[in-house]
Amino acid sequence: MKDGVKARYTLEFKQEGVRLVRGGETVSTANRLIGMPVQLLDNWLKAEAAGVLPDVLDKTLTAEQVEMARLKAELSRVRMERGILKKAMACFERAAR
Repeated sequence: MKDGVKARYTLEFKQEGVRLVRGGETVSTANRLIGMPVQLLDNWLKAEAAGVLPDVLDKTLTAEQVEMARLKAELSRVRMERGILKKAMACFERAAR
């Protein structure tokens, strides 16, 4: 993580990752969809299998909560893409000199 900041994921976010894999997606595909490291998803799958990851699928999420989670994931992805583009621009500027 950047600047030593540790990412914190909500229980619902973890469950969504596990649900995607249990629903037939590969771990790498689910990782790309929700935008987080593969190792974390593997850890969450192991925790869920061991019964350590609580089941929150019983809770009903409101439409606003679902939309907020989707927007947060999209914002994270866009920030990552912007960072990649900034680095690419810097490389092109150095090469043009």
